[in-house]
Amino acid sequence: MKEDTELGFFCLLVKQGSLAATARELNLTPPAVSRRLALLEERLGVRLLNRTTRRISLTSEGEVYFTNAQRILSDIDEVERLVSSSRAAPKGLLRVNAPLGFGRSYVGPAIAGFAKDYPEVEVQLHLTDRPVSLPDDSIDIAIHFGEMPDSRLVARKVAANRRLLVAAPAYLRAAGTPHHPHDLTQHQCIVLRQNTGAYGHWRLSKGERSETIKVHGKLSTNDGEVALGWALEGHGILMRAEWDVAKYLRSGRLKQVLADHDTPPADIHAVFSERLNLSAKVSCFVDYLRDYLGRHVDGPRPGDSNW
Repeated sequence: MKEDTELGFFCLLVKQGSLAATARELNLTPPAVSRRLALLEERLGVRLLNRTTRRISLTSEGEVYFTNAQRILSDIDEVERLVSSSRAAPKGLLRVNAPLGFGRSYVGPAIAGFAKDYPEVEVQLHLTDRPVSLPDDSIDIAIHFGEMPDSRLVARKVAANRRLLVAAPAYLRAAGTPHHPHDLTQHQCIVLRQNTGAYGHWRLSKGERSETIKVHGKLSTNDGEVALGWALEGHGILMRAEWDVAKYLRSGRLKQVLADHDTPPADIHAVFSERLNLSAKVSCFVDYLRDYLGRHVDGPRPGDSNW
């Protein structure tokens, strides 16, 4: 979005939904935003927005302007992508979405290094544990774990990953070690509620045999870091990404449970729409993130099949 242009400014204003929110985004005062809007309306000779102290709404002329402004800005972005894809140095705004825990621990630090190597790229990182639907005008790249929800998207694998069942040694000494998936029903399991899917259902497979176990426990949360902390304190068995627990498995603070069973795919992908496939900033960031994760000491290593 080119907020320095009238088209970009107006589209941002509509999407933010208020003068105050737009002012915060542009680092301006609300009166400055109001004046800029007034000058635009004065030049066009029409009223584009109905506005109150708290909200704004499009007039009929504003709807026409907004629809066509979005189309024009999209065309400009497409032209710039085609031109810049042939350049060695990427530039422009890159918007990245990542899960909370993984984003804090790995994507954020990776972006810090990327920004030093590519000073002409401005990066916005948005962290959330809610599933993100692409294409999305506010996101260029989404970091995704597991199976891809949409085959129309481009997905580049940036790191191998598995979901592992883990528990603290103290918990296993007190409660015993499960030997079969059904044994999990007799254990305290730490349940994550991070999306709209059915929570507390763990799918495990061995060879051609697969079964889904309904687990339960006294503790559940929508935050993976909290759940990991509970597992480290010995409150129960947790299913968590190998990237989150590898360092604790190495140190012995956690032990793997049911290591001879597989869980659903969890490889980490950078996902983006087909229209960004030739974007220099996207391809450079994906390559940089893959290299960064490959060198990170906390990640899983070749040969870590069982801990």
